[in-house]
Order: sequence, then structure tokens, then C-alpha cells
Amino acid sequence: MIGSYNKTPIDSFYCMSMENNTKSSYHHILKYASLFGSIQALNIFIGMVRNKLVALILGPGGIGLMSLFNSAIALLSNATNLGIATSSVKTLSELYEKGDEEVTRRHVHVIRMWAFVTAILGFFVCALAGPFLNNFSFTWGNHVKHFVFLAPTVGMLAITGGETAILKSARRLRNLAKVSVWNVFLALILTTPIIYFYGQKGIIPTITLITFTQMVLTMRYSYRVFPLSFKFDRNLLREGVPMIRLGIAFVMAGVFGSGADFLIRASLNNIASLNMLGLYNAGFMMSVTYAGMVFTSMETDYYPRLSAIGHDVQQMSRTVNHQVEVSLLMISPLLVAFSIGAPIIVQLLYSREFLDVVPMIQITVLAMYLRAMKLPVAYLTLAKGDSWSYLILEAYSAVVMVIAVVGGYKLFGLTGTGAGLLLTGLIDIIVINLFARFKYHYQVSSTVFRFAKYQLPIALAVYAITCFLDGWLYWVSGIVMGLLSLWISFRLFRQAR
Repeated sequence: MIGSYNKTPIDSFYCMSMENNTKSSYHHILKYASLFGSIQALNIFIGMVRNKLVALILGPGGIGLMSLFNSAIALLSNATNLGIATSSVKTLSELYEKGDEEVTRRHVHVIRMWAFVTAILGFFVCALAGPFLNNFSFTWGNHVKHFVFLAPTVGMLAITGGETAILKSARRLRNLAKVSVWNVFLALILTTPIIYFYGQKGIIPTITLITFTQMVLTMRYSYRVFPLSFKFDRNLLREGVPMIRLGIAFVMAGVFGSGADFLIRASLNNIASLNMLGLYNAGFMMSVTYAGMVFTSMETDYYPRLSAIGHDVQQMSRTVNHQVEVSLLMISPLLVAFSIGAPIIVQLLYSREFLDVVPMIQITVLAMYLRAMKLPVAYLTLAKGDSWSYLILEAYSAVVMVIAVVGGYKLFGLTGTGAGLLLTGLIDIIVINLFARFKYHYQVSSTVFRFAKYQLPIALAVYAITCFLDGWLYWVSGIVMGLLSLWISFRLFRQAR
């Protein structure tokens, strides 16, 4: 009959192979997501204790000042690190996959030498940019010396970025997990007393000390895998030129991203107040950074794995779709719990002074669903080494984010910044998926649509609960939605595996 189709033994074998590959891919993603997810949970708990203490000591104004310095550091670091932390992963992952130990070790030396060069560059740029950053960021006081004192931090971030890229490429993910845990724990033990005794004067030493411990820990594990060689060879610098050329676009993209973040914070500091900036930072940290830790737990393994198969279009599409599916199912129940529990979580992480940020958090949580479906697709440009496409996408996203967040604040106050982040996420997911479709022939799987069909309506229902219900009805409805989301994720995981 026309339209009927009987499977041959070859077809049956192919279908079974595809099913087994899917199960294997899910198992791999879940394995490393579980490893880093548990690590990130521990990090969040330790960070919660530290944030609570710092928030009680410094208040919203001190938190805002710290966030402004951190965003300035991120901007200068991205502007001077030549994209080594990103561009080197692609090449080194491919070399490591081929198993050529001698070539791999030589490329490690290339990465380290260029990381040292960018560390020196970052140090001097930060020291010289102090007056400009002070005039742009503050309408009160003289903070030039503070930016000068942060110059070593920018240099240390360059070294850390290079060593982290080496560990990622060599699949030393457990070592990265250990670095993460130890760094957060030491940050709590070493820096909290400084903040307690010196208040805002302790912010600069705290930032420097945290960066130093992270660098030392990362170097410790990286040097165990690839011992440090002090031999200087100009040829190594020349061999790194293609990596730097690839990284230039990443530098510009990083400048757009961190520049947008810095511009938003500087604008809020100037048009509102340092306290308002502290509230925005708290909301951003909780809804974007902490939720982002779940994505980080998966991306640490995902990006090197995707880079290693960059030549196979079909395999890349399957890998991306599996990552989207797992990301959406894993994070959805967590986001429901986070949104409903925001009034309590804010007081646990910070203090009652920060309760005004709850509505911002609850609307920004919706953007995290979109981010779960967008990020795996966005990594296609990196895995392909298509740095200029990555630059264009990052540039437009940064411009949209600044306009949306600052405009949202002017229209609706602090809650408007959350709406701006949601609008940015909505535009991002549409543009990136269209770009990946036409540029890399990527197609969203029917499974992604099916998972989204179940979880996104729950997300909207939860947001409606946060807007219109209160008291016992709020909590009962929220708990029911959370259990429903968890049950759906569990069932879909079992079916997929």
C-alpha cells in the first residue's frame, strides 16, 4: 500500500541504535549534571551563609558598592584576556580527543604563556583606567585608588581563566568541582571577618583575596595534570596567534556582555541610588546567577563535548536537543520552588531590607525557563569556532538588555528591571534559534516542544499565583504547582531514558 512502510532488519537496528544513543546521552548529561548540581547546591548553601553575614553587615548600599566593583572587574577582564578562556577550549578539546599527548602538552604551554601575557596587560589597563571608571560610575567621592588596587585581581582572573580552560578540555571536571567547593568555603572563612571588622573598607581586600584563592586552587589541580614548564619559547607565542585571532571576537563579545552589566549598574547608581543598586544586585544574583549555577553544572561538560564533535551536523543537533531537554526538565521544578519561596529565601540569603526585590525575582524567574532552552543552542557558535557570529549575537543581546532593563526601571521601578530581563530572554531565544536554523541547520526536536508544552504553562500559572494570591492559598497553590512540575519532569525523564 502507498504510504505503508515495513521496517527491515537494518531499519530496526538503526532505530534501536538511535534509542540507545539517546539514552546514553541522557545518562551522560544527568551524570555530570548530578555531580555538578550537588556541588553547586553545596556552594549555594555556603554562599547563603556568607551572603547573609555580608548583607547584615553592609546592607543594600554596601552590596551595591561591591557589585559595582565586581562588574567593573568583569568588564576589564573580558576586555584584556583576548578570549583565551573560551577560544582555547575548542582547540585543546579536539587535540585531547585525538589522544596526541605531545601536541596537547605543547598547546597547554601556548595557553599558559598567552594567559601570562594577558594577565600583565589586564593589570596595567585596570590601573590606568581608574580615573575613567571612577568618573563614569560615581557621582560622589573619589574611588580611583580602589580601581587601582583591583588591578592584581584582573591579572589573576586571566591566569585562572587559562588554567580552567585546560581542566575543562582535559575533562577534569571533578577537579573543577573541587575548586568550586574549596573556593566558596575559603571565601566564607577568610573574607567574612574582614567585612565584619572593616565594613565597606574591606570590600577591595575581600574581592582580591577571593580571586587569589580561586587562582591558587585552579593552578594546583591543573599543574597536576600538566606540570608547569618555565621554558620561554617565542615560537609558542606565534603558535598561539590563531587562538588569539579566534579569541578577539570573544573579547569583543565579552566586552559587550560585561559592559552591558556595568552600564546597567552604573546607570542605576546614578539615576536611583546605591541602595537601589544593592536591591537590583540581590535580585539579579538570586534569579540569574544562582539559577545559572544549574546551567553551569551542565555546561562545564557540555561545551568541550560539543566542541569535539563540531564537524558532525546531525550529531551536534542531537547533542544540543538532548541538552535542552535535560536542562528544561531539571530546572523547571527548581524554578517553581524558587519563585514561590522567594519571600522566605530573600530573608534567608539577605535580610528583611531586601524584601522589595521579591517581585523582580518572580518575574525574572520566567526568563530562566527561556535561558534553559536558549543556552545549549547558543553554544553552537562557540563549538563551531564561529567567533564573529557569536560576537554579533552577543552585541545585539547586550544592547537589548541595557535598553530593556534601564527602560524597565524608569517605567516600573525595580520590578521593571525583571520585566526587562524577561523581554531580553524572549528576544534572545527567538533570534538564536532562527540563526542556528539557517546557519548550522539546527532543528528543535519535537521532544523539546513536548517538554516545553508541559512545563511552561506551569511557569505562567506560578507567576499568576505570586501576583494574585496570598496567605495559605498562595502556599498551597504553589506547593501543588511545584509537585506537579516535579512529577512531570520525573515521568518525562523515565520515558526518555
